[in-house]
Amino acid sequence: MPYELEILRWLHIIAMVYWLGGEWGVFQTSYKVVDHRLPYEERMRHMDTAFRIDILARTGIITLLPLGLHMGYLWGLQPLGWPWLGTMWALYFAWLTLTYLAFFNREKPIAKTLYRIEDWTRYLLIPLLIGTGISSLLGYGPFEGGDGDRWYAAKITTYGSMLIIGVILRLIMHEWQAKFAIIAEGPNPAIETQLEKSITLGRSVAYLYWIGIAATAFFAAVKPF
Repeated sequence: MPYELEILRWLHIIAMVYWLGGEWGVFQTSYKVVDHRLPYEERMRHMDTAFRIDILARTGIITLLPLGLHMGYLWGLQPLGWPWLGTMWALYFAWLTLTYLAFFNREKPIAKTLYRIEDWTRYLLIPLLIGTGISSLLGYGPFEGGDGDRWYAAKITTYGSMLIIGVILRLIMHEWQAKFAIIAEGPNPAIETQLEKSITLGRSVAYLYWIGIAATAFFAAVKPF
């Protein structure tokens, strides 16, 4: 396919931008979500905005993986070509569909089940990505681990590690939904305190998130080793 690698690289850049920019948007919106001085209705509007921004970040996160693996094959850094790549893209679209189903049904009872399934995709991927990344860095494959090629395995490792932080932030947003259902019934200082603690944790790990995202992008752009 003409310009196949160039198109994949272009899409990869766009996905990274949505990931990084989306997380910053959710971070800023969270200040209004947990501000107990604001009316409940306004806080809910801000939370809805946070979820609408977050879906773009999620899209970027999950799109980076198939793009990176596909480019890795074209670069000769990962050995699995067709039909494995075709299966990978099919699974990606199934994953993306699940993500958007959960988003559009976030206020319905089915959302809890959809979120649980979506969370499990990460529970399975995280050890697989980190394990194969470290194995490759040590020279055991499956990704190329020779001089000048280790950046790819390092990128896979940091990407998998960032998914861990992503899971923490996802759980915090799930908690918001549950807590706000209680707040809707009336003022609840105990729940407000719990929200403050959860957002403090979220903001703390968010800084690690941005550092990790920057490191992942650095390995891809600079290819330092």
